[in-house]
Amino acid sequence: MRKPAFRRIVGVAAALLPLSLLATASSASTTTTVNVVGYSIVSNAYSALEKAFQQTAQGQGVTFTNSFGASTSQAQNVVAGQPADVVNFSLQPDLQLLIDAHLVSRTWASFPAVKAQKGMVTDSVVAIVVRPGNPLAIHGWNDLTKSGVQIVTPDPISSGSARWNLLAAYESQIAQGLKPAAANTFLNSLIGNVVAEPSSGSKALSAFIAGTGNVLLAYEADALSAFVSGQKLQIVQPAQNLLIENPAALTTSGAANPGAVAFYKFIFSKAGQSIWLKNFFRPTLASVGRQLKTSLYSPVSLTRITTLGGWAKVNPKFFSPTGIVTKAEVAHGYTS
Repeated sequence: MRKPAFRRIVGVAAALLPLSLLATASSASTTTTVNVVGYSIVSNAYSALEKAFQQTAQGQGVTFTNSFGASTSQAQNVVAGQPADVVNFSLQPDLQLLIDAHLVSRTWASFPAVKAQKGMVTDSVVAIVVRPGNPLAIHGWNDLTKSGVQIVTPDPISSGSARWNLLAAYESQIAQGLKPAAANTFLNSLIGNVVAEPSSGSKALSAFIAGTGNVLLAYEADALSAFVSGQKLQIVQPAQNLLIENPAALTTSGAANPGAVAFYKFIFSKAGQSIWLKNFFRPTLASVGRQLKTSLYSPVSLTRITTLGGWAKVNPKFFSPTGIVTKAEVAHGYTS
């Protein structure tokens, strides 16, 4: 674990925080409520984003309701009728559920204020979290199949974080030059070492902190936040990783809500992206992200969903009823 790098991230983020007060607006929004629905890990970030937005001209009179939980479960809840104006999920397939239900426009990523970022409000990578002192000598993905390793990772049925984690594990083997069959064997062995699959990323972190397992697979942002808050853990930065991309969109009700539209623009703006950074997410706005180049952990190999053919190919290959991850989960006693 490279603590100096973590301190630089914290220092840069703190220096950027005042930018949250610099958002400008031509007129204040009318009194309105904005319903925000998102995946579990972003809860703290939205508390800060909403508070900062309410201090801007456009945020005057805007109030918020919030609902955060396992990404896929949250998306299913919105489809079932839960009020939502701004949604932020762990991965694009969860947003697709709302698109298919005609609750989000198919051109959501082309909204003018977010087009440059392609609708992805934050990035992250997978962190391997271990107990202080790293007693099992975990230095990368290959060590996770060793005897005695007890892994906590969320449930891939409900959690987007889980899908990022397991996909990153599989692709770490491909990045090292292994064939798909060997990567499949590795993934089966890794899932064989899983001892708990909480429903969301935040619940997985809580379980690990409470003493479950000796390795946690988590969002970098969640792991860093826990580390800086004083939790007793250590973060391993594997040589191979996967770029996590998190979509945010306006729903049809949100597009008709001036307060929601203004807030949506804000979370993609320089002010909003600076707050995301303070919460240890990787900004998608280049002008903010450039300021962290010397502080961010850079894996030797960073796989992107686009290089794998996009989620349209990844989802059926890995997470369908006959997918690679699903088969491995069932083989080790996790129901599909």
